[in-house]
Amino acid sequence: MIRMISREPTLERLATAHSLLLEPFGLTETHLSRALAEIRAHHVDDADLYFQYTRSEGWSLEEGIVKTGSFSIDQGVGVRAVSGEKTAFAYSDDISEASLMDAARTVRTIASSRGAGRARAGARKVAGARSLYGGLDPIATLDSNAKVELLERTEQLARSKDPRIVQVMAGLASEYDVVLVARADGTLAADVRPLVRLSVTVIAEQNGRREMGSGGGGGRFGLAYFDDGRIETYVGDAVKAALTNLESRPAPAGEMTVVLGPGWPGILLHEAIGHGLEGDFNRKGSSAFSGRVGQRVAAPGVTVLDDGTLSDRRGSLNVDDEGNVSQRTVLIEDGILRGYIQDSLNARLMGVAPTGNGRRESYAHVPMPRMTNTYMLGGDRAPEEIVASIKKGLYATNFGGGQVDITSGKFVFSASEAFWVEDGRIQYPVKGATIVGNGPDALTRVTMIGNDMSLDSGVGTCGKEGQSVPVGVGQPTLRIDGLTVGGTA
Repeated sequence: MIRMISREPTLERLATAHSLLLEPFGLTETHLSRALAEIRAHHVDDADLYFQYTRSEGWSLEEGIVKTGSFSIDQGVGVRAVSGEKTAFAYSDDISEASLMDAARTVRTIASSRGAGRARAGARKVAGARSLYGGLDPIATLDSNAKVELLERTEQLARSKDPRIVQVMAGLASEYDVVLVARADGTLAADVRPLVRLSVTVIAEQNGRREMGSGGGGGRFGLAYFDDGRIETYVGDAVKAALTNLESRPAPAGEMTVVLGPGWPGILLHEAIGHGLEGDFNRKGSSAFSGRVGQRVAAPGVTVLDDGTLSDRRGSLNVDDEGNVSQRTVLIEDGILRGYIQDSLNARLMGVAPTGNGRRESYAHVPMPRMTNTYMLGGDRAPEEIVASIKKGLYATNFGGGQVDITSGKFVFSASEAFWVEDGRIQYPVKGATIVGNGPDALTRVTMIGNDMSLDSGVGTCGKEGQSVPVGVGQPTLRIDGLTVGGTA
């Protein structure tokens, strides 16, 4: 009997990266070492090469027909040298020895040619990595007819839910991403990253009034994840939101108690607190959390994590985009600030270890400290008890857009689904509520923490300095006292 011998997952991913990113272009690891040596000929603290191959596909349905379909392949290499706080970066979509050496000679000019570089060459070593998701190509997990049928099934289910649903839009996206990182110290790391997402948006109409609702989810797996039960959940969320908003009234305004629902409302935590805990802002002293490690920054019971090690999650990584293994990092523990999210550059300058949060949108971008899956741990209160504790206030169960000023910590968020509560009872849905506050201050105003912590369904995308990366968020039901609500009433 002949048995197939499978390689260890880390080596399997490295072999895949070699087959897609080096071998077709006549490159070997020797060429990578030569390019890095060219950079090290000057005085640099760090250097890396980042190769990437990405295959993407998207389908969208509107008015009962698939109106658009797209398919793309992108590949290239980014070359970086770091000296002190300075970064030199060059990239090319031409993967070749000539382009690689040209980029290496370009970026090494960041530093003086006098003296040997501080970034020392090391023996070849494969970076440690996790195995959080399979290395499958999700685009190939369903044929084109099955993808169209999936979108049609989604639309038909949404329309069958209620006669007031007058329009349905659905989208299906798949991505197969392979990266290879070679560092100046001889480290090699590779990752094979599948990513899928199904989204549905519905419009409901009643007495001339139209309202919208949305649902969806995804993660790092194949398209078979979107079975009938999953589609039912996404469609149910979208229809419920639209029909709820048809009954909504103008939101009251003023300072009041606000209860945030579990899961996706953690986007407020991500924006208002998470960005302020990224290493670059804190090294430069521009964050409201700068210099506060070891101090109380939140109410007792508030524990916030950034965790890139959750299986199959949208924000998870086997290794980050600098070749560092992903980690579970405690940022705030029982209200005390414990540390920041770090990439290699900022960690070195701050004298701490990287946390596996060096991320970049593509080979054409430099890495920076970014969140992965950021969430607050649960407490011991039942969510029904928390809502019942509201004398007069807002219960927000879903959010749309928002923005935050990192320096001051001030944030503004719009609630896409919220309810007015009096004497512990939900009175009616409201529309047009915006929540205004200060991130560090809001953390100190948390008075009740639910036992229902959950993560979002897999829809988050985070933007920073023009770069977008997939992320996850989560939290339990939270009561926050004394937030300002801007309304329309």
